[in-house]
Parts: sequence; C-alpha cells; structure tokens
Amino acid sequence: MAGAFGAAAASAPATDAATTVHPELWPRVGSPLPPDPVLDARVKALLDRMSVEDKVGQMIQADIKYVTPEDVHKYRLGSILAGGNSGPDGGEYGTAAQWKKLSDAFHRASLQRSDGRPAIPVLFGIDAVHGHNNLVGSTLFPQNVGLGATRDPELLHEIGTVTAQELRASGINWTFAPTLTVPRDRRWGRSYEGYSENPKLVAEYAAQIVSGLEGAVGTPQFLDARHVIATAKHFVGDGGTRDGKDQGDAEVSEAVLRDVHAAGYPPAIRAGVQVVMVSFSSWNGVKMAGNKALITDVLKQRMGFDGIVLGDWNAHGQVPGCTNEDCAAAYNAGLDMLEAPDSWKGLYQHTLAEVKSGVIPMSRVDDAVSRILRVKLRLGMFKEGLPSDNPLARSAAQVIGSAAHRAVARRAVRESLVLLKNNHGLLPLDPRKRILVAGDGADNISKQNGGWTLTWQGTGLTNANFPGATSIWAGIDEQVRAAGGTAVLSVDGSYKQKPDAAIVVFGEDPYAEFQGDLPNLAYKPGNDHDLDLLRRLHAQGVPVVALFITGRPLWMNREINASDAFVVAWLPGSEGEGIADVLLRKRDGSVDYDFHGKLPYSWPRTAVQTPLNVGQPDYHPQFAYGYGLSYSDDGDLGALPEQPGVALDGGRAGVYLVHGKPAHGFSLQLTAANGQVTAVDAVPAATRDGSLRVAALDYKAQEDARRLSWSGPGKASVALTTDAPLDLDRQTNGDVMLVTTLRVDAVSPQGASLGVACGSNCGARIQVGPQLAALPRGQWLRVGIPLKCFRHAGADMARLDRPFEWTSSPGESIVVTEVSLGTVADKTLGCPTH
Repeated sequence: MAGAFGAAAASAPATDAATTVHPELWPRVGSPLPPDPVLDARVKALLDRMSVEDKVGQMIQADIKYVTPEDVHKYRLGSILAGGNSGPDGGEYGTAAQWKKLSDAFHRASLQRSDGRPAIPVLFGIDAVHGHNNLVGSTLFPQNVGLGATRDPELLHEIGTVTAQELRASGINWTFAPTLTVPRDRRWGRSYEGYSENPKLVAEYAAQIVSGLEGAVGTPQFLDARHVIATAKHFVGDGGTRDGKDQGDAEVSEAVLRDVHAAGYPPAIRAGVQVVMVSFSSWNGVKMAGNKALITDVLKQRMGFDGIVLGDWNAHGQVPGCTNEDCAAAYNAGLDMLEAPDSWKGLYQHTLAEVKSGVIPMSRVDDAVSRILRVKLRLGMFKEGLPSDNPLARSAAQVIGSAAHRAVARRAVRESLVLLKNNHGLLPLDPRKRILVAGDGADNISKQNGGWTLTWQGTGLTNANFPGATSIWAGIDEQVRAAGGTAVLSVDGSYKQKPDAAIVVFGEDPYAEFQGDLPNLAYKPGNDHDLDLLRRLHAQGVPVVALFITGRPLWMNREINASDAFVVAWLPGSEGEGIADVLLRKRDGSVDYDFHGKLPYSWPRTAVQTPLNVGQPDYHPQFAYGYGLSYSDDGDLGALPEQPGVALDGGRAGVYLVHGKPAHGFSLQLTAANGQVTAVDAVPAATRDGSLRVAALDYKAQEDARRLSWSGPGKASVALTTDAPLDLDRQTNGDVMLVTTLRVDAVSPQGASLGVACGSNCGARIQVGPQLAALPRGQWLRVGIPLKCFRHAGADMARLDRPFEWTSSPGESIVVTEVSLGTVADKTLGCPTH
C-alpha cells in the first residue's frame, strides 16, 4: 500500500509540474444513473419557459445572513446556504424549529410566481461535515480524521444516513460534504477534514458516505425524502498546497493531482454524488475556479459528471480579472453555480449583463441551468411540499439526537481511538478504583468537537450549547460510579486523596480554516501548561493516561514521555462516553471494547518533519501510517527523543495578528484624534469622528488583510491589545523583531510612529515615517523593527499590554495582514529617534 500512493507523490518535483491537462489520462467514469428521457424532457420544458433573468438567478447562491425570502422571490435565486456563522433569526446556529421556519419561508418565496413562468424551488445547503453541526441537540460524529482511523467504510455509510435524516428533520436538503481532500502537510488547518493521507482509503470511504447521504443509486431510497444531496469537495488539490497553506498552491504534477488528490472523485461519481464543489486553491499557479481544463474537460467530459459544479465561498473573486461581484471567467470555465454569500446581488447584475452581451454564451448558461434543474428534479423538489412537511421534519424531536443515532456516533468514537503507548499494561483501567480526570478537555464538549461545530471556528461555546451530548468526563464518571469506583474531576490535577490513576484530557483548541494553519508541528509552542500537568502527576507517582484531543498528528514526544499510556482521541464529537467504553474495564474485570483505530496520518518525529507521508523516499516517522496498539500488544515504549527541531518559544505564541484578524487573546482597538477608543468589532468601518477607517481586503485569502486609512484632523492610532500582559524581555535581548507584513499605499506628510505600551504611561513610540517613505508603494513586505529598539526607547518589555500600536495622520494608507515576532524580514528598520 505504501508504494502505491507514496511513489505517486514523489513522481515529479512540484516546481517542474506543468499546467497542461491531459484529460485522456484521467479516469473515465460516467454517470451511474441511466438515461431518463422523461426527466430530460421536463428539464427542457422548464428551460424553454425561463427568462434569461430566471436562468441567471438559478446560477447564484446567497448566504442567509445576506439574503431574504423576498430577494429569492425577486431574483429567482436557485439556492441559498447557511455559512459557518450563519443561522436562523440572526444567530450562528439554531434549533430544528428555527431551521424549519426559515427553510419554509425561503421555499414559499421561491414558488411565488404570477407571470406564467415556472416556479422553481430553492435548494438549501449547509456545511453538515460531522453530523448536522449547526443544529442544537444534533448527533455529532468524530471529525473526518477520526473516521479515517476507524478503517470502517460501512460505518461511514451509517453516519451519512444519520446525518441526512437529521438534516431533513430540520428542513434542509443539501450538505457540503463529504470532503475528499488528501492532506499531505499537516500544517494545513483543515487537515482534520480529510480522512487520511492515503488516497486509497479516501477512495474507499467516498462511495460509502455519498450513498449514506443520498441513498443507494438504483434503489427507491436514492434521493428520497429521508436523504439529501451530497457534495464532493474541494476539487481538486486542496490538500496538496505548498507548506499546507489554506487556499494555497498545489505545486504537483498532473499525475499526483490525479492519483493522489482526485482519488475520491471517481468513486463518489459512481455512487451518484450530485454536486462537486471546486476548490479555492490553485494548481501550479492556476486558480481552480478558473481552470476550464480540469472543470470542463476532466470533471464534466472525461469523468462524465452530470450534476452541479459549485464554486466555494467567493472563490471566483480570486480568479485573475475577477471580483466577488463579477466573474464571467468562472462560469465559462465550467462552474454552474457560484457561491456568492455577500456579493450575490452585484454578481447577479454583472452576470445578467454578460449573458445578454454574449460574454457568457447562452449555451453555457443553458448547460448550467439544465444541471441545476436535473438535480432538483432528481431530489423530487417539484412534487414535495414545504420542508416542514417532510415526515422526518414532522417527527424532528424523535429523530434529532435520538438514542439510535447517538449509538452510531458512540461506536464511531470507540473505533477511532488510537493507542500509541501502554507501558506495563496500564490500560484498560479498573473502574472500581479511584480515578482522577484532569485537563481542560475533560469536561469541554466544544473542545472535543473542534471547528465547524455550531460556530464556524467552534469557539465561544459551553456545554449548555450541546443538549443531549456527553463530555468525556461525564462518560467516565458514569461508568466508574456504576462499577462502584470513584471518579474525581480536577482540571488542574490537584487532589485531596491520591488517585490510583489519572486520565489527563488535553489538546488543540477548536479552529477551522484560516485560523488552523501552523508554521510547524509543535504543540502549543511557548505554552507548556499541559506538559507540566502530566509531569507533575507522574512525579507524584500517579499512573498517567494522556488523552490527546487533536485534529492532526503533532510533535508530542515530551508529552508521550511524561505519560504511562498515550491515547489519540482526535475530535470525537458529542458522544464522549465512547472513550470510557474503551479506557475502562467492565465491573467484572473483563475488557468491554478493545482499541480498534489505526493512524490515518503518519506521526512526526520532530516538529519540522513535514510533509510526512508513507511511501516517500525519506520516510522515517515516529509512528508509521497504520500504527495502533491493541490490548494484546506489547505497549511498552521507551523514552522518545525530545529535540523538536525548532525553537519552542515562538510560533503561534508570538503571533498577534494573523490573516488580518487578531490572534487568540488579542483585540484590535482604534483611538481617534479626540481620544475616543473603539473596538473594531463594534465599529468595523471607522471611528466615529472619521479620523481612521478600517476595511477588510483580500491578500492571499478572503478578507485576510485590513486596510488602515487616516483622514480628518489630528492623529489616530490602531493597536493590538491583550488582557494578559506579555513578557518579551528575554526575546528583547537577542535579534528578535516585531515583524509586520504590510503594503504601503501612501504615507502621511506628518509622519507615522510604531509603538508598544505597558499601561497608560509606560511604553515607547518610534518614528518610522522617513523609513516608510523609502519603501516601495503597493508592494507586500515583511517589515521588522528589533524589539531592543523599543527597550532602548524606554519601554518595559516585561509587561506589554499593547505589543503593536501604529499612529499616523491624514494621508496615510497601509494594508496589514500579519503582526508577529520573528527573525526574518524583507526590510529591517533601524532604531530611529523616539
């Protein structure tokens, strides 16, 4: 198996790969659905009665945060979506009743027609990627990385079936899943959305999850009232970007693109998947949303895909020559529907004009709309009533989060756990003993779910947001008490009576795209809180089981050494009791459930051992792909080397602004010329007196930079603030710099300053106007100022609460995407007069 997909990955240097596509070398697939003359005639009849305005409306998808039912009626929009932070009634998530009410409103609006032209029901899509994860009380499954560890394709079918039922019970008929990416560099923040580094495993899973969501092709269950439309995404190469950068460039050969990154698409098409979503990313510098050769020549013609080809969230705006509101090139490349969440109205107007002028040929429009109508007819939308009339929706209370559904998720948790170490057979634990449960992940349902859970990033939640779910602690506590033992929850690991064993639950905090990208594979560099907890308990003579919550393998040698047993729990979802099922013996001492999971990704030996994929020439991981102990195995593991290969005092711990947004624990604050202080989140456009404006701008990704423009009288400043003061005194002693990735568009004649502060009368500002004036205009640069410059200017670097403060006057305009500590910059400024 290693040679099968490892060799392909090494077949050609990425930098030598061409952009020429050879469709004849790609798999020939074809639709699994036989020709249907009746359906085709219905599509043609509808198409003949539609106006050009009707057709253009069908080709656009708007987000519920930015569109109303009245808009759907007026513009004849073909579909709507609920993005990661979009929910009913202006919230980020909702109950079944709220979702059904919203879905009914849009459905009714789409069918209102009085001009004799056809009324076409609107599709409603959502990112139900590990269960219906925007629905309160739903069954949440392990994220895909955990499902990859199960090696159980049939389980994927069951998960798809459950997810479809809970979607239908809430009035929604389309999910943007499954993700068929093959992540090759775990620095990518979406790695947990991929099942495995092994394209063969992804291919095995693809058909099962699609048939679970949609029903089996050729049976009466296919796209019936208990199933939904599935979406294979993101076509193609999203998991192969250089350095694991989200929305980056996959610099690979066509053979690797086909054999590795596209492996899941042929089986998904054979299983009847009705939608393929095209990736944000590029292939050798060509944006996928504009790659006609891959979309039309390969996907549609060679593979014979006859469903809807959908763009990702404003991804068309990244195609050269395009904007979010205008992109004929994406339609002409073969996209049938553009996801234009907040830009849909401008896109409608421009697209309509381009169709009428012939820039977008009518033949291309008719092909796109025919595909959209075909899918809607296959789903039975023209004969169904309101979404709330669906039998599952009428019995939503018995469907959503049902005992049967939760049993499937609990089984998935059990099968996904991977045992890396079990010295002296510590596991399984005797539940009749005294067990300490520690760590910030023990009683934290949000953390055990990760990103794409109720909110986009999966943050800002408490256990109360998950009715019916079970935390890891609650599952352990219930089984220990039932066996006659004692379980004690202590997040910090303190105890009054020494326990017989401790289970320490810790790991990554929730994240999703953008926020999850890493510079290396070090676990929380600069923050040894979890490691210290493990070492402290171990030093006290307490046998320690480390339970690691994570969306990817990370360099964990120190934590593994500090534990007697080490279990990878991935992101297990809502059914935490599945962990207790495996970690604890039965009351009579027998083993209830053994470990089943095997690593879906190779585990790194150092924090810089990436990309790391089985089959590559220099393959030498800490734990190989497919590794995973059972209780019958010798689980003893000697001490692992603790050299990470990178300094652990920087990384994310030294990042203050990333992708144009404040890092965790930081806020962006504006101070106007009149002294008024405003949080940017509260007033995103400008301070009230108009002296400083802040606007979102695209740099390498959607809205990943902020433009700062000064106008009006006097000076104004923008600062990154933190509630927990930073101690940068040690870093100041070396050559560490404050590095700002920026673009200078204009400088103020009155000059600018960059400062740090430690309270109201403690800090320093350095005049940077002359040096800024010498920088090239309109060019992105990493500009660094040595930290010691601020110390020399009088700042107390041991207690900074504003590690970045830019002050300027009218005429200044800069764009900033990142502020961090570093040792490398394109331009290093000296220590000018302060």
